[in-house]
Amino acid sequence: MPTPEPIRLPLASNSPRFPFERRLRLWLGGLALPMLAFAGLWTYTLDPSPVMVGVVVLTLGTVWGLAISVFFNQLVRPLQTLANVVSALREDDYSFRARGALRNDALGDLALEINALAATLQQQRSAALDALTLVERVLSSMQSPVLAFDEAGTLKLLNAAARSAFAITERNPIGRTALELNLESLLDIPDQGLYPPADPSGNINFVQGAVRWSVRRAVFRLHGLPNTLFVLSDVGAVLREEERTAWQRLIRVLSHEINNSLTPIQSIAGSLRHRMMRSDAAAVDPADLLRGLGVIEDRSASLNRFLQAYQRLTRLPAPTLQRADLAQLIVQVVHLETRLKPHVEPGPAVHLLCDPDQIQQALINLLQNAADAALSQDSAARPDASPAVQITWTVHQEQLSIFIEDNGPGITNPGNLFVPFYTTKAKGTGIGLVLAQQIATAHHGSVTLHSARSGTGCVAQLNLPL
Repeated sequence: MPTPEPIRLPLASNSPRFPFERRLRLWLGGLALPMLAFAGLWTYTLDPSPVMVGVVVLTLGTVWGLAISVFFNQLVRPLQTLANVVSALREDDYSFRARGALRNDALGDLALEINALAATLQQQRSAALDALTLVERVLSSMQSPVLAFDEAGTLKLLNAAARSAFAITERNPIGRTALELNLESLLDIPDQGLYPPADPSGNINFVQGAVRWSVRRAVFRLHGLPNTLFVLSDVGAVLREEERTAWQRLIRVLSHEINNSLTPIQSIAGSLRHRMMRSDAAAVDPADLLRGLGVIEDRSASLNRFLQAYQRLTRLPAPTLQRADLAQLIVQVVHLETRLKPHVEPGPAVHLLCDPDQIQQALINLLQNAADAALSQDSAARPDASPAVQITWTVHQEQLSIFIEDNGPGITNPGNLFVPFYTTKAKGTGIGLVLAQQIATAHHGSVTLHSARSGTGCVAQLNLPL
């Protein structure tokens, strides 16, 4: 950590003015002249002898001089003591105190106030040192590199992690420039940018396997001058951990879905092969053979649907933006649902800048899920309510919200709503909500699901910025 620079006292004035002590002596001496003159004249009227006048004037002058010396000592010594205390405070020495000070006394009150100031500064200094020690220990124990540069690009602060990350071997690099430390490109990185930066062609300027840092910048003042603080975090480790977690989830889902299809196929195929190889193979019931082949065909089709859904999910193109009438998009989507007739509650007129095909696909997936829920067996068990789906939309603070509400059984497993390939439907693929969420995210929006206010059913909310 940088040490604070000493405070410089202002230069003494070059004016020919006498010092305080000399001026005080002159004033006190000047006050004695009228008295000595009066004493000399009075003595001369009583005894006109010059010797007597000189003795009287000399005696009075001596007594006055001694009185001035005592008075001067009583006045100047406390001031000198206070000056020594203040000088010690300026030198960060808080052990000096003015002694013998009393209240209701001008110099005593001043001395007590200076003593109180010294005690306060001592406490603040102790707290500052403790805080500085804590900051130094925190910086030294941080795994993230921390550096600070002034406006001229001179290094003012760094921790051990920064030394290790940038291979700074100098014993005291404080005061060296970023150019000398080969860190000049770091000064150009914006807040939340990445270091090393990419060149104009998009290539990253660092060797394979090197660390990629996310840079956070902050401006602070040191001795009144602005400095820039750089805190770097290793995004590579976070990305690798997220990638590992994503791969684990994907492999778990893929394994579950593929095993659900391959296990019965393998079992039925083996059973059919075993029957055909028996000596009485001619007696095999054709119906059993057809049932087995039908199961194999069905599970193969299910596996094929799953792989096609996976391909759709991983090959979602970037949206092609164009202006579209929201009401027209919703009408087109509603006509595609033939199992029931969704009710459209018109909202405000909205012309959206979006990819109409992708937004329609997201609405189709959400509407299909709502219709499936309204037509499910759990909903059919309630004879007092017929299947119903309602669509409406609102606009609030430049954000469009489309609501698709059903009167189905509601949300049964909220933790797996947006898990790819997770489904509770017999012939579902588990990508409807995920695909809708991806489309919304590509349009800087989002998809949320929550329970309906009526207590039954679910509301799917598609949020898109206008």
